[in-house]
Amino acid sequence: MKNNAYIIAAKRTAVIPKGGAFRKTRIHELAAPVIGDLLRESKISKDYVDELILSNAVGGGGNPARPTSIASNLPKHIGGYTIDRQCTGGLDAVWLAAQMIQSGTHDIIIAGGSESASCRPIRMAIDHNTGKSIAYDRPIFTGIENRDPNMLDSIAEISCELNISKEDQEAWAINSHKKALHADFNNEIINLNNQLKDTFTRKLNKNICERAPILKGNITTATTAVDSDAAAFCLIVSEKIAKKYPNAVKIVYGISSAGTPDAPALATIDAVRKILKMTKIRIDSLTAIEIMEAYSAQAIIAANEFKFNREFINIGGGALARGHAIGASGAILAVRLFHELQKAGGNGLATIAAAGGLGSALILSSLRPR
Repeated sequence: MKNNAYIIAAKRTAVIPKGGAFRKTRIHELAAPVIGDLLRESKISKDYVDELILSNAVGGGGNPARPTSIASNLPKHIGGYTIDRQCTGGLDAVWLAAQMIQSGTHDIIIAGGSESASCRPIRMAIDHNTGKSIAYDRPIFTGIENRDPNMLDSIAEISCELNISKEDQEAWAINSHKKALHADFNNEIINLNNQLKDTFTRKLNKNICERAPILKGNITTATTAVDSDAAAFCLIVSEKIAKKYPNAVKIVYGISSAGTPDAPALATIDAVRKILKMTKIRIDSLTAIEIMEAYSAQAIIAANEFKFNREFINIGGGALARGHAIGASGAILAVRLFHELQKAGGNGLATIAAAGGLGSALILSSLRPR
């Protein structure tokens, strides 16, 4: 019989744009304080933690989950898992942890993501056609037949095909900042380097949007999330432990899917469609929906496709108002969803896309009624 998995605590750092207050803070230094806060709040001894799963996309490789485990003073036997599924990784880490709990082999897992855009290394590659060295500052998707996707090119093309106007994208971004300005994150953001709020959030308006440089097509800097530093983690436990926590949120189901490599925004649609079919959860039962805002257009595509109630989408603002901490962004969605469900009850959905045509979705359900 399958065990159920639950989130009993969820925390994150503030999200700080690249080169800001976290510019010298490395992956494990971002992550360890969040993990410490999770354990303190839940009153669970570190000695009972079974595993740590950490998503990271633009770091130097290796297994940053291991130094994070050591920096967090977790038991020495925890080697940690590091996963890299680019932007979807943080959400995938939570679902992977849930499956390990469901298998019956684990009772307590910490899962999430940590990313430092500021500290990411510069990589060197050889152009095999010219023999010249190429420097780049983040991993690239190495597809075949010249199908390496460019996220900006892709979203610009799709927004044009679907008639998502520049004005609609700007309105979405303005609303994201407005919601974030009025949100209360006291229960989810830990104090790291005296940073207690997402510093990119501002009073965005139409005049500012009109002055924003165009990046491609009708995509501008105002409707694109900025590269950022952050960490976010969830404490995921088995049912026998969750029974002691009235705030526990059940992990109903997760999906990791992939579609056309150069159209990641459409992979989100596929992931959401699959998870709704698998769980038979009705859209009108969703009280909170966290959609990744790498671009305004990306979020609008999902909102339009499923006719979501926009009142319930990114209630505390989205990545446009925070920033995009690649490997941690999916985990931030899970943290945000957990806290929104504490207030709203009912069911919640989080979804995110990534380079390579990846899409992931997660459904959580509060134990208290709507």
